[in-house]
Amino acid sequence: MADGAQVWTEEFVEAAGAQLQIVRAGSGDPLIILHDELGHQTWLQYQDELAKDYSLHIPSHPGFGETERQEWIMNMRDLAGWYLEAIDDLGLNGANLMGFSLGGWLAAEMATMSPDTFRKLVLVGPAGIRPPAGEIYDMFLVVARDFMTAGFHDPDNTPEFKQACPDEPTPELAEAWEVAREEACRLSWRPYMYYPGLPDLLHRVKRLPTLIVWGREDNIVPVSASQVYHESIAGSRLSVLDNCGHHPEIEKSGEFVRLVKDFLA
Repeated sequence: MADGAQVWTEEFVEAAGAQLQIVRAGSGDPLIILHDELGHQTWLQYQDELAKDYSLHIPSHPGFGETERQEWIMNMRDLAGWYLEAIDDLGLNGANLMGFSLGGWLAAEMATMSPDTFRKLVLVGPAGIRPPAGEIYDMFLVVARDFMTAGFHDPDNTPEFKQACPDEPTPELAEAWEVAREEACRLSWRPYMYYPGLPDLLHRVKRLPTLIVWGREDNIVPVSASQVYHESIAGSRLSVLDNCGHHPEIEKSGEFVRLVKDFLA
């Protein structure tokens, strides 16, 4: 399938005892991208730009998209353990790892378990830590499209907003959002979207180069959580983007890509 300058492929591979749906594109050093709580639904400009320099691997988590649910996976730490085996099976040890929101929390959990598995780590507005000021937005109080909209500071002036969040989602997209929300609820409930022990566990990530990216106007995971992540991971870099919500990869795509490429280089 083609989109913009890149050609990407979608396939199913056997990994960690499951049929894993995975999208791939680009060439160069491998970069694993872990999607957020609404799943991987479209190909975006930031991915197209990163694929010019890196080989992108974008799996759908078990229970999201068309990857089969693993009933024994009951929380995010279970999922992180499953993914480490999947990365082994895919031959992606030594890859760079990047995660968004729920996927950022997942990436952080994986890094605490096995920091030597990865070359560098990028966390983008990750959940997983209780913000010291403000609360994580409850996605289950609104419909999926309203939750997606709340993640943008200025959707009207974000060119790719309607691609990521169309006015009238297709029945297929609406169903994919609901399936993703159901699995996100199963994995992240009680407490909602964070794990109390994560800040202490993150101390183990001190030798893994880590970039943390946040939007200053993030209404989904308050920016106050960024400082906890930064202080918990010794040597990490923190970049907070002004006039930006929960999706810097979309709302500030050019600046986001420059930050990531400079860090991974």
